[in-house]
Amino acid sequence: MSAGEAVVITVRLAVPLLILRNALLGGLAAMLVDALDVVMVSFMHIGGFGAHYAPLDKGLDTYYLTLELWVALGWASAYAPLPAAGLYVYRLVGVVSFELSGWRPLLLMFPNLFENWWLYCVVVARFFPRLYPQSLRSVAWPLLLLLVPKLGQEYMLHYAEFQPWDWIKRNVIRTS
Repeated sequence: MSAGEAVVITVRLAVPLLILRNALLGGLAAMLVDALDVVMVSFMHIGGFGAHYAPLDKGLDTYYLTLELWVALGWASAYAPLPAAGLYVYRLVGVVSFELSGWRPLLLMFPNLFENWWLYCVVVARFFPRLYPQSLRSVAWPLLLLLVPKLGQEYMLHYAEFQPWDWIKRNVIRTS
């Protein structure tokens, strides 16, 4: 394990703990660290991830998503935590299936809609309480609206294998 990998793993384990103290701040910070972990490793110039990055990333993602699920299970209205739990399990089935098979379309077929739903619930609970899920309709519409861009993102990242962090490394921090 390189020093850069050790630093990133430590950060990816520590930052999500903020979710337990401040769901919105911690969730956004965990998502940001997840999105930029490859960039951080390149920026530090103390060694990279190697060939085992993908399974490591999926494991660290599952760690912080599990913390988010823990928070979601404490939400008052059943219309928010039940979809969250279902979406979490659905994504977990997809990730495990992908890791066992290596078939990339599974990540598109099992999108991480949990994270978007969780963030939606945290934001509306805090800033727009009238939109907080209180009925099947107030669950269905946001999920449908969240699914469309999520499928686009999953397609780009996991099927087409577009790597936006490479653009960041080339154009922002100028690594080769």
